[in-house]
Amino acid sequence: MQSFAFNTVARLVSGSGEALKLAEYCAKLGVHNALLVTDPGLVAIGLIGPVQDALGAAGVGVCLFPKVSEDPPEAVVLAAAEAGKAAGVDGVIAVGGGSSMDVAKVAAALLCGGQALADMYGVDQVVGGRLPLILVPTTAGTGSEVTPVAVITTGETTKAGVSSSVLLPDVAVLDADLTLGLPPHITAMTGVDAMVHAIEAYTSKIKKNPVSDNLARSALRLLADNVRTAVHDGRQRDARAAMLLGAMQAGQAFANAPVAAVHALAYPLGGHFHIPHGLSNSLVLPEVLRFNLPDATPLYAELAEIVVGGAVSGSDEARAQALITAIEELIGDLSMPATLREAGVDEGSLETLASDAMLQQRLLINNPRDLSYDDALGIYRAAF
Repeated sequence: MQSFAFNTVARLVSGSGEALKLAEYCAKLGVHNALLVTDPGLVAIGLIGPVQDALGAAGVGVCLFPKVSEDPPEAVVLAAAEAGKAAGVDGVIAVGGGSSMDVAKVAAALLCGGQALADMYGVDQVVGGRLPLILVPTTAGTGSEVTPVAVITTGETTKAGVSSSVLLPDVAVLDADLTLGLPPHITAMTGVDAMVHAIEAYTSKIKKNPVSDNLARSALRLLADNVRTAVHDGRQRDARAAMLLGAMQAGQAFANAPVAAVHALAYPLGGHFHIPHGLSNSLVLPEVLRFNLPDATPLYAELAEIVVGGAVSGSDEARAQALITAIEELIGDLSMPATLREAGVDEGSLETLASDAMLQQRLLINNPRDLSYDDALGIYRAAF
């Protein structure tokens, strides 16, 4: 058996109402004054107030930072850290989607030492520690609550990742109650995002391992079995809980067996056209799967039965094709745009997108099949 290492969150808690018990985890971590990172939308719909009130009632001071935006820029990360510094916080909590959790991760590191944000980008570049960190997802998609990665917007069309085990939180809290009001289109996009994490982790070329494989299979089953219900009947708590668990398991999987070409080709779509990350993944997913077939057919065949939802017979090639067909049908059932054109992408930008995708070598090295600029351009054209 090939040697491997597996890292994940120190403590995982799952259950209805757990988000109102954050003070218990703060006490165990010695947190008396917390920076609470979230976005204005969650504050507006009343999701954050009860969490903040529960912390205050238990004697935990709260410095609320409700200014996270989608695809958070460096300025937001730095502003969060400055707010925490001014308030003298001794811990960081995020309640929100992947963007809020990413901001909280990096802010927790910035608040612990003198390292500049610019020096943290890349793999294992964070030096020193971080403040105690608790992450509470409100979407079932990114899995950021159990990953050592934060993605930050660094320019008009560019993003960069901070990848360090330092960013793994002390506690991840899964509370399906926080996801009951999630709109169908966001549920769909984040759900497919999580499925991509599971699929790419299972086929990751360099760090694929037995533990990540088991998590990826379990995640994909939970997600495929429940995403339609969660989208079309969003108040169904069991489906919501299953989606949260699946997204978390997919996060654990890809945190140790990293994602690849789907994400590499998705990032430029977000950078240039501000397409939400989950939708960006969905738009290129079928064509990347087709491209990878020569090198990933047996693995895709193994995943087919999970996604198709029943026994799949025939050759590996036929089963792998059934996986792709099932993914395309799912995207249609979830009423998501199926082509780049439908999502508002300009055909004249495809060459620029392909060039930008080739900058994501930290992801492309994990792809089961080597991918060139011409390959990337071909995938975008096929997806258009």
